[in-house]
Amino acid sequence: MLIRGSSYEDTVARFVWDVPPRFNIAYAVCERHVGAGREALIYQDANGAVTRYSFEDLLDLSRRFANALIALGVQRGDRVAILLPQGPETLVAHLAAYRMGAIALPLFSLFGPEAIEYRLRDSEACVVVTADVGLAKIQPIWAGLPTLRTVIDIEGGRGPNVLGFQDLMSRASSSHACVDTLADDPALILYTSGTTGQPKGVLHAHRVLLGILPGVEFPHDFFPQQGDRIWTPADWAWAGGLLDVLLPALYHAIPVVACRLPKFDADIAFDLLRRHEIRNAFMPPTALKIMRQQAAPRSPVQMRSVASGGERMGADMLDWGRATFGVTINEFYGQTEVNLVIGNCATLMPTRDGSMGRAVPGHRVAVIGEDGAVLPAGQAGSIAVRAPDPVMFLQYWRNPDATARKFRGDWLLTGDLGVCDDAGYFWFHGRDDDVIISAGYRIGPDEVEGCVAGHPAVAMVAVIGVPDALRGEVVKAFVVPRDGFDPGPELVADIQAYVKTRLSGHEYPREIEFLDALPMTITGKIMRRELRNRRSPG
Repeated sequence: MLIRGSSYEDTVARFVWDVPPRFNIAYAVCERHVGAGREALIYQDANGAVTRYSFEDLLDLSRRFANALIALGVQRGDRVAILLPQGPETLVAHLAAYRMGAIALPLFSLFGPEAIEYRLRDSEACVVVTADVGLAKIQPIWAGLPTLRTVIDIEGGRGPNVLGFQDLMSRASSSHACVDTLADDPALILYTSGTTGQPKGVLHAHRVLLGILPGVEFPHDFFPQQGDRIWTPADWAWAGGLLDVLLPALYHAIPVVACRLPKFDADIAFDLLRRHEIRNAFMPPTALKIMRQQAAPRSPVQMRSVASGGERMGADMLDWGRATFGVTINEFYGQTEVNLVIGNCATLMPTRDGSMGRAVPGHRVAVIGEDGAVLPAGQAGSIAVRAPDPVMFLQYWRNPDATARKFRGDWLLTGDLGVCDDAGYFWFHGRDDDVIISAGYRIGPDEVEGCVAGHPAVAMVAVIGVPDALRGEVVKAFVVPRDGFDPGPELVADIQAYVKTRLSGHEYPREIEFLDALPMTITGKIMRRELRNRRSPG
């Protein structure tokens, strides 16, 4: 836990990692808090009804669900997919998987069938916990998933291999001993956005929770403090929701507010902040921009901390944040493989407009050159994190070559380029791959291109990110249509709908431009740089 020093440098000097050889996330975030009657989860459903869960409630439910999974043949190391939005069943499924030594596989509830199928097949998941909407996506692809034995539907159950969550829970014992896992034992897989090829499974150990704590405590002004209560609109299937909010807050016995929002709504967000007296929030930049576009909140919202990450906020957004929330929005930086390693803490050190912040205490971050040497202040290079580090991933799931390419000596390459100034502030210059960051989501062009290419009207396609005032970037597809198809507005809408239903609502191309041919190298590679430099028609 971070101890505030007299300065940033003093805070860094005081920090010491405490990672025991044996550690289990479920025990750390739930079982060790039992006995004090503390509130853990405040869940508001779509109708506004609120249900509160204590740590005792969560322990009982997670023990029962662990026993239910064991009865279904799930063993230590098996992958348990969780295809659900924010909610109590989502948290219970995570806790059950961790406490029995299985590997949790969170999946975004708005994923389409193709995105779900790839991740389930690649991970060889044996069970999926979902709701009716997820079940409707899984049924057509189930035959192509040889390892998937059972689907658990939290809203019911139909058929021999589709079981009802409540029915399983009612028959399961509440007696279960948490597995004594090593801190380095695998705990969860989070899939990347597929920036180079198909998405890769990022395998994290139980220790990732301890590794992420400084990165949460720092931008949230030395979280936790008396009376803290935290919320994020970010889905718990993403690192931003699961690792940046849910698990760290429960580790510190701080209540988490959960609400299933099918679409982000500024009025609902302001109402949540007031109704539940939320003092801390992680808000993706796009959510903040949407809130800013709405009328001012009906009554003042006084926060203790607001953190954001994914794209630069800008001085005007920071000024708006101070006026709206009463605090400076602290920006932070990380990625799925090594999250929250750079950040800001405005009460401890001055913020510099446009900077990502400084290395979070406990992490060694630098800008390095092609030879792996740390570059002098002000010289551009690759932003990298020194291994070993508790927050660092174990490996890409069954992909040793990609794992090896992620490192340059003892440095993990983030894939981002930048500089570090003489005061230790990092400045983002760009990316060394083709990843698109839209509304805080990292989107890989390969997966989107693969989906668009499946449309019967598409002969060739290339995808890039283009600037957008609200989302930072949006996906744009350059499409060469097949003969016989009219490249007009109807085809644009049809391609967009095709991708939405197969991948995800945040990945579909919001812009489509039709071309006679794509710019190619002599070896047949798409020249995305030429597409980026191309002016949109009109």
